[in-house]
Amino acid sequence: MSEQQTQQQTRGVVIVGAGMAGVQTAVALREGGFTDPVTLIGAEPHQPYDRPPLSKAVLLGKAEDSAFDVDFEALAVELRLGCEVTGLRHAVRELDTEAGPVPYDVLVIASGAEPVTLPGAAAVPGVHLLRTLDDAERLKPVLDRQHDVVVVGAGWIGAEFATAAREAGCAVTVVEAADRPLAEALPAEVTAPMAQWYADAGVDLVTGARVAAVEPGTVVLADGRRIPAGAVVVGIGARPATGWLAGSGIATDPNGAVTADAHLRTSLSGVYAVGDCASFPSARYARRLLVHHWDNALQGPRTVAANVIAELAAGAGPVGATAAAAEPPEVYDPVPYFWSEQFGRFVQYAGDHADADALVWRGSPADPAWSVLWLRDGVLVALLAVGRPRDLAQGRRVVQAGGRLDPQRASDPAIPLKAASS
Repeated sequence: MSEQQTQQQTRGVVIVGAGMAGVQTAVALREGGFTDPVTLIGAEPHQPYDRPPLSKAVLLGKAEDSAFDVDFEALAVELRLGCEVTGLRHAVRELDTEAGPVPYDVLVIASGAEPVTLPGAAAVPGVHLLRTLDDAERLKPVLDRQHDVVVVGAGWIGAEFATAAREAGCAVTVVEAADRPLAEALPAEVTAPMAQWYADAGVDLVTGARVAAVEPGTVVLADGRRIPAGAVVVGIGARPATGWLAGSGIATDPNGAVTADAHLRTSLSGVYAVGDCASFPSARYARRLLVHHWDNALQGPRTVAANVIAELAAGAGPVGATAAAAEPPEVYDPVPYFWSEQFGRFVQYAGDHADADALVWRGSPADPAWSVLWLRDGVLVALLAVGRPRDLAQGRRVVQAGGRLDPQRASDPAIPLKAASS
């Protein structure tokens, strides 16, 4: 690359979002040998931190924070924290921020997701979300004072918070609009038995109940029931935090997710998207996936970094000036994976069961540990493991390889999954 071309690259890579996806993109760029400037912009003032401990160790006071163990100074990564990005002007390759414009050659959108709020409840005292470190800090005194807590939503975050609140000695009621926990994540035959977990933990689970209003000290249901609440925690889902991209020209879907391609490139040249804010096409599952889980935010950045480095190396000047650049080498098509710790159980899931045509049980949901397998034409496409980490580890490898299972052998929990595959 000539001296003039090198000078054109001095803006470097700017990453919007200082969560797992943004931090790991910066780390992966440096590990890949990228030496031009890397700037990481985060809206929160805190040192970049990991989110899963917020609903467990941080919330219960077992850890002060969950900051990433990354030496940004040694990596020569510039941190701009407490800096909200408000817009994107790609024609001049600049971001609009509260602190002024930030120029870039390559932009990585890793702005994550934001929690869905309960209409009309945001201004009511005692109503909380659990997404940020500040949220967890505000909830600590609630648990310390052992308030009666109402959790709205029996999804993953609702179950995890309810678990922590019971551990802290709070009386907990969980209100769920669907007829069972995790209704949007898993089929009824798998999630219906999980309602017993709440009862065993001393949590009152109210299903088929919609919240009509939240008043100070009370949650009012649509059927007129009133539930006393010293505090209300809302966990009804999350959506991509991409409002700042309005008018930028970047393609998004109706839910606001950036529609990245198989290389995690967006519809604008030189702009990538990764993590909770972006969907990607999966050849493995023949559909577009939007994965709001930690492992996706860990794995995707490696693909982004490899493709940024390759595209810059292939071009003459900034990425956007090289329409004929070579195709990036890395395709992103993972086996989605996540885990949850709730009510004394370690729950893991890998794959995508949307198009499965058969379900195989390994053990009974009445047992302390069991698994469920989803097959499509005999091929394992997804599995859920409750207290059976070996099933998850072996099954995930079978899914990755596109392996077939003998349903009869696979249904025997005494037979390792790898021994039931062909």
